[in-house]
This record gives sequence, C-alpha cells and structure tokens, in this order.
Amino acid sequence: MKKTSVVGIDFGKGVVRAAEVQDPTGARPILLRSHELPLPQGAVVGGEVRNIDAVAEVLRLLWNQAGFKTKKVVLGMGNQRVLVRELAVPKMPLDRIREALPFQVQDLLPVPVGDALLDFYPIVEGEADGQPVINGLLVAAVRGAVESNVEAAVAAGLDPIAVDLIPFALTRALLPLGDESHSALVHIGATTTSVVFVAGGVPQFVRIIPAGGDDVTRALVTRFDIDPAAADVKKRELGLGKPSSAADRAAVEAMFETTGELLASLRNTFAFYLNTRSLSGLDRIVLSGGGARLDGLATALGEVSNLPIDVVDPVSGFTVADTVDTAVFDDRHGEYAVALGLTLRSAA
Repeated sequence: MKKTSVVGIDFGKGVVRAAEVQDPTGARPILLRSHELPLPQGAVVGGEVRNIDAVAEVLRLLWNQAGFKTKKVVLGMGNQRVLVRELAVPKMPLDRIREALPFQVQDLLPVPVGDALLDFYPIVEGEADGQPVINGLLVAAVRGAVESNVEAAVAAGLDPIAVDLIPFALTRALLPLGDESHSALVHIGATTTSVVFVAGGVPQFVRIIPAGGDDVTRALVTRFDIDPAAADVKKRELGLGKPSSAADRAAVEAMFETTGELLASLRNTFAFYLNTRSLSGLDRIVLSGGGARLDGLATALGEVSNLPIDVVDPVSGFTVADTVDTAVFDDRHGEYAVALGLTLRSAA
C-alpha cells in the first residue's frame, strides 16, 4: 500500500516555508521535500494572510518549484489573534465538550463567540465542587484570521485538511515520542515568541509573546539609521558577544536592551507557570526558531532562567529522503520546525 504524505505550511515574516512528509503517523516519518519562497511585502502580516490572491500565486509557484506530490496541507496559526487559556469543563466526551464551548467561554474571549473558532485540548481529569471535570486548554482563534489563510490555500488549488496551533506543532517536532521531561519549549520567530510548557509529552500551558527577532533588527535600524538588510548583517556578525570597537559596542548595547525585554518576559512567564502549578521544577528549555540563532542569546537565556538550554534539531526524528536538496536544506533546517511539526498533527 502506498503511504500517504502531507505538507505543513508555515507563514513566516516575509517568507512561506513548506515541508512534505510521508507516513506522518509512522514511527519515523520520511521528509520528502522542502522549499521556501519570499512573500510580497504586506501579503502576510503576523502569520495572517492579508492578500489572498498574491499568497495563492506564491503557493502555486512553491508547489511547482518544490515538486510536492500531494495537495493535502496543514496550516499553522500562532499569532496575537489566537488565544490559549486554561479551562475546566464537566467530564464528558470530547465531541460534546467542543459542542458546548460557545455557551461556556464568551466571557473569556476578546471578540463575540460567533467571530471565533474554538477548540479544546484535554490535559488531565480532576474534580471541582465534588464533580468530575476535565482540565485542559481552550484554543480560540479569530475566525477571519483562520479563514483568510485557508482561502489562500484553496485558491492555490490545495486541500487544507487541518489548521493547527503552532505551539502544539512545535511540541511534536522538538520532543521525541515518549519524552518524560518537564520542559519549556521556546520558539523565537520574527514577530512572536511561542512558549509551551510540556510535562510527560503533554502540553500544560501556552503563551504567545508579541516579540521576536525583528525587534532586534528594528533597534539597529533606529539606532544607526541603516536599512533592515544591513541591520540583519550586523546582528549576525556581532551577536551579544564582546564588541571590538566603539561602534560595535553601541550596536551590542542596542541588541542587549531589546533582547533583555524578551528575556524578562520569558522569565516572568516561567515564574507565573511554576508558581501556579503543583508540578516539579522545569528540567530544561528547548530553544528553536530563526530568532534563537542570535549568537549569545541561548547563553543569556540560560543565565536568567538558571536552566540548561537544549537547541534541538527538528529533523532528528525524521528520515531524510534522497529527494531533499540537502545543499540548501542543511543550512536552514532549524527554521522548518513549525512546518515539520504541522505534518505530524494526525500522529498526535
């Protein structure tokens, strides 16, 4: 029997990345193909499609250049238009819980319940007021934000089979099956940083922080009146290391100020999570994302959190087929964590 494949699509800052994986529910899925293309300016903002026709055209070109053999796709969502909250509901089958959500969660939502798409992720059974309950995570996304991404995929001739929360996708991509650690997964993208706490392979708490690698670039653009491309070069060359000149010292100071704000948000997130849980302390932080490649950032995060930092290769759980262009992929495979995790949705 021919094994099925699916493509995970990740809309990043100015770029769309996609990965095709065969046998995603198997013990060792096979990465068949991957590719990325730039997006027109303003076509996607914060992971949300704003220009459906332009994005559809890029997706058609992406399929043509990459040679993807399936039209079945999973899309990721994980920006500030997605809300994740803890929720305890009466114990009942999951399909009934989902049916009842619109009548239970209006007070938790920033938009009318009719304008939101709702889902529930169960974590553990418990008891409240003497009655059995299921404690889990409410996931609510602004309907328009999800529908525009789906419409772009459909306009490109693709078949969206699911839309998944990016932090959940990262859990599957970065933690091996059977992982029993108590970890914080921190994925630093261009405009957002996703944090998901996982205990024994089960997500416990999610936070999406509206900050990322682009903030460092903008700080350098503002401080030195240079264009973003030059700021990115300076960012990669210097990192958070010891500067060798006065000009470099000013650049490193600007980057320290900006990353310091993100590190403070992360430290506060860790403290809130641990202070409101009966779980034991965290074992480690798993770091990923393009923004995490800033030299010295992992060390700084380890210092403010007093936790070991693991930079995990998201491809380690996959067999890489000969059809993958390794000359291109090897240098950037760390940035495909979201797309790879999305393909594993049906294995969760």
